[in-house]
Amino acid sequence: MRKEEYDVTVIGAGPAGMSAAYELSQAGCRVALVEREPSLGGILMQCIHNGFGLRHFKADLTGPEYAEKLIERINASNVDVYLATSVTELHAERQVVGLSQRFGVVEIDSKAVVLAMGCRERNRGNISIPGTRPAGIFTAGFAQKLVNMYGILPGKEVVIIGSGDIGLIMARRLTWSGVKVKAVVEIMPYPGGLVRNIVQCLDDFDIPLYLSHVVTNIFGRDRVSGVEIAKLDERRQVIEESKQTFACDTLLLSVGLVPENELSIDAGVKLSHITGGPLVDSDLMTSVDGIFACGNVLHVHDLVDFVSEESGRCAQGVLRFLERGPAHNQKQTRLVPGNNVRYLTPNRIDPHQEVMLFLRPLIVGRDVSLNIRADGAVIKRKKLRQVQPSEMIHLTLPPEDMLGKREDIPAQIEVSIEEQLSAF
Repeated sequence: MRKEEYDVTVIGAGPAGMSAAYELSQAGCRVALVEREPSLGGILMQCIHNGFGLRHFKADLTGPEYAEKLIERINASNVDVYLATSVTELHAERQVVGLSQRFGVVEIDSKAVVLAMGCRERNRGNISIPGTRPAGIFTAGFAQKLVNMYGILPGKEVVIIGSGDIGLIMARRLTWSGVKVKAVVEIMPYPGGLVRNIVQCLDDFDIPLYLSHVVTNIFGRDRVSGVEIAKLDERRQVIEESKQTFACDTLLLSVGLVPENELSIDAGVKLSHITGGPLVDSDLMTSVDGIFACGNVLHVHDLVDFVSEESGRCAQGVLRFLERGPAHNQKQTRLVPGNNVRYLTPNRIDPHQEVMLFLRPLIVGRDVSLNIRADGAVIKRKKLRQVQPSEMIHLTLPPEDMLGKREDIPAQIEVSIEEQLSAF
């Protein structure tokens, strides 16, 4: 067994892990970056489309180009990288145990741990689609890896369930490769992906999007031969007379992502029942002292630029913890979602400290008001031109937006979205 000691151990070497590890190393910390894959980069390496880095690097990059910029930083730093090392245990005392292709069993003790394991795709078992179980059913992300990294097409005629960003991007990618995408089927009455992806990936290629529809059957014995879809009524019940069948040999699932938090659970980290990610404070520290989280393991992001920005904030939180210990986090205010907000993060804050806030709306609306209430009293209103569940709202809140003219610390701050603007 190989035993090591570091100031910080970062688990996961995608954009979140690399960003956090680099910032910590620049501050003088001894950092171990542990990655189960044989190379750095994470999911970015299979995302060969552009649109990355517009905010963080001020350049229009592909996924591998964005990753390469982060990899260059890591290679030029003092971060110790453990590739092909799968973490099997994480203890609340900030001890990490892993299996390494190079070293065998590795045990790392550190003063702080950063969780950056990312997320995984939901599959057919998670959504209970009826029908047979033939070959030809893939998650969209796996199909993306087959096409972009191995040059393998999953099929010739495809139907995609779910209008998440990965599914939309694969609709375009497969069309470019000569595959016929018959339809994208979305259970909700609105798309699940970014507006720009709806336009660039579906509208530009005349690929039909069926909103408020579900797949009611899958046909085929050895290989998928077709799928049946149906429209839902206002009570989310199938309208029998609306059923139609598409002949196809492949079905892709783009039905959401799940943060990978099995290690977090083992360490006693409390998770949100909505996001599946850890409950964190404004330093992105979890319920376990010295264990932090950032990136898609915390909540699923729309843009990798926000992942890098959030991970930099996480690194600053780790540095504060290493300098002061957990005592400075004792007096905190609960941050809770109000009307028309599905979730927000962080969940506990120091209102005297600037907070980077992410929230996911529940509604589709225009000219709405985002209201911040401290113990029930409105202290801040912000007009938003348009909101929809597929696009996360990102705000940086200074102390005056959370405290108003109060001198005491509120017990709870609520963030809500109102469809009708109140009088200001």
